[in-house]
Amino acid sequence: MRTLLIAPGAIGDCIMRFPEMEALRSEYLEVWISRPVVPLVFFADRVRAIADTGVDSVGVTVPALTAFHSFDRIVSWYGSAREEFRAAVASLPFEFRPALASAPPVSTPRVPLRGPRHGLVLLHPFSGSRAKNFPAAGFRQIASMFRDAQWLCGPEEIWEGAVRFDDLGELAVWISGAALYIGNDSGITHLAAALGVPTVALFGPTEPAIWCPNGPIVRCLRFESALRELPALDLAVESGRLALRYAE
Repeated sequence: MRTLLIAPGAIGDCIMRFPEMEALRSEYLEVWISRPVVPLVFFADRVRAIADTGVDSVGVTVPALTAFHSFDRIVSWYGSAREEFRAAVASLPFEFRPALASAPPVSTPRVPLRGPRHGLVLLHPFSGSRAKNFPAAGFRQIASMFRDAQWLCGPEEIWEGAVRFDDLGELAVWISGAALYIGNDSGITHLAAALGVPTVALFGPTEPAIWCPNGPIVRCLRFESALRELPALDLAVESGRLALRYAE
């Protein structure tokens, strides 16, 4: 069977779908996904950026329709709410799934990229929405707790002293060598957790029960408790789990 998966969305949305997508593996699996996430997909035979396929916000072009006919099964997180798209592919073997998560993934997403261990504590003070960002002063207070703290930001973000990567795959390799990652509710926080790095995710308006990264070495803190809890926590990896113990 030849299977196609179409998975749009932000970095975190895509990573949260990885376990569900990997479970759909068949004799041949092709994935069309948001361009930045392409370097993170290792469970498919072929990965393409959606923008290169002919699928767009208006509907679907002839090249995309031609490609669709080569698949026996097409599972799409794109187009479920777009009547014009559904009409254009009505005769094809499409299965539509909700674009937004309503529950956390049952399995832990994994990204099998590894780099040299540098042992830094990485702090990423950004996200896709200002409303989801822990206050900058609070982040600086958190940074002062760690001797080996290193700021991290994206290609379009500005933070003095931050390390910046344009390619998400290269960023993943570097993050994988960290001792600890602390960040907002963001795609990069999901990436850190999927890489198996001990992760503290800071949540404000969004619901951690749905959107917090899944994993045994992940801890979610709400904004109102983060500065109370983090200063009193001793963070260490023990037996593959993130131990967050109140310091004596």
